[in-house]
Amino acid sequence: MKLTVGKITSLGIQHVLAMYAGAVIVPLIVGASIGLTPQQLTYLVSIDILMSGIATLLQVWKNKYFGIGLPVVLGCTFTAVAPMVAIGNGFGIGSIYGSIIISGLFVILIAKYFSKIVKFFPPVVTGSVVTIIGITLIPVAMNNLAGGQGSEEFGSLENVALGFGTLMIILLIFRFAKGFLRSIAILIGILTGTLIAFFMGMVDFSPVVESSWLHMPKLFYLAVPEFHIVPIITMILVAIVSLVESTGVYFALSDIVEKKLTEDDLAKGYRAEGLAIFLGGFFNAFPYTTFSQNVGLVQLSGVKSRNVIFAAGTILIFLGIVPKIGAFTTIIPSSVLGGAMIAMFGMVIASGVKMLSKVDFTSQGNLLIVALSIGMGLGVTVVPELFVNLPQGIRILMESGIVVGSITAVMLNIVFNMMRKKGSQMMVTLTEQKATS
Repeated sequence: MKLTVGKITSLGIQHVLAMYAGAVIVPLIVGASIGLTPQQLTYLVSIDILMSGIATLLQVWKNKYFGIGLPVVLGCTFTAVAPMVAIGNGFGIGSIYGSIIISGLFVILIAKYFSKIVKFFPPVVTGSVVTIIGITLIPVAMNNLAGGQGSEEFGSLENVALGFGTLMIILLIFRFAKGFLRSIAILIGILTGTLIAFFMGMVDFSPVVESSWLHMPKLFYLAVPEFHIVPIITMILVAIVSLVESTGVYFALSDIVEKKLTEDDLAKGYRAEGLAIFLGGFFNAFPYTTFSQNVGLVQLSGVKSRNVIFAAGTILIFLGIVPKIGAFTTIIPSSVLGGAMIAMFGMVIASGVKMLSKVDFTSQGNLLIVALSIGMGLGVTVVPELFVNLPQGIRILMESGIVVGSITAVMLNIVFNMMRKKGSQMMVTLTEQKATS
């Protein structure tokens, strides 16, 4: 399908809408938890969106030094929310940004070496990880569909009907439409759902009225960076978690676009992510990671062009400097976003299942790898307080179902496959030596 400028822009907007709620929720939670004023919170949300655009462009622009070159969109990592709140309340806002800057530099420095773990991610591992990512995102979609966690109208008939109605619109468009209309089914579904919500009296325009027209990024607007060892170690751990999560997303997208990733590709991807984190600290933004929700959108739309992601990144930058325009996306009801998220996140699970179809399941070891890694990932997601008594640094890692499931898949693959192959090779070598002696 040939993409005109209008089509590329429309698809870029669709990607922005897919990740916008996830991107802005991080600054809203962190800002409210560390006591920022409304003016500071406005800056935090705006700079977050702008830096998401810059981070996306850094990642999709493949060059000699950085950029994975896949249709990926970056946003704030949810893994960093609790640690940033703890650091802000315990050490001050400056310590948040000092630790972010150092963690970004750390990622840049280790990118080349971290990429060598590719041999630890065969289809049985990557398929399991991507499936876990999709599964752990479904509760986010369902909470939004019900009206947003903590909402007074959570689970109301209006929210549920609007959410499933939006999902039904998307399915109908995808079933009966063709070509470009099918590729923007998510966008049409969200816009139609929002229009219906407006007539139901569920759309609040006050955020648009109260927002300013222009906002420019400023160095150290909220606080000058401070450097303390505990926050730095904590944010480095968060950065490692993000790299593990991003690796699964990279492989999911490489499978969708049918492009084999090399160690050098992975290193450039990690380096771009580290650079985005590093810059985020200077502008008082956040750690950035590859957003898995946009993987489902690539799969669902069937459009794999990087030009669409360039458009999405540019739109995010524009929204970041014009908060009043960006505020229009905040009026989309949570239930409408939730309905669309079910389709997108479900496609992430489908991508994982597709990758697992390449696995030899006559092997009991592979069956156990998939069963236990997905089981652990889902279990920790449902019961994150399981590791509440562990030290803070370790708990940050263990409270993420994606990380626990990924670690389980990698370790079991080493035990059942890599060590087994190494043992078999040693036996063959010994047999050959005996035969020649």
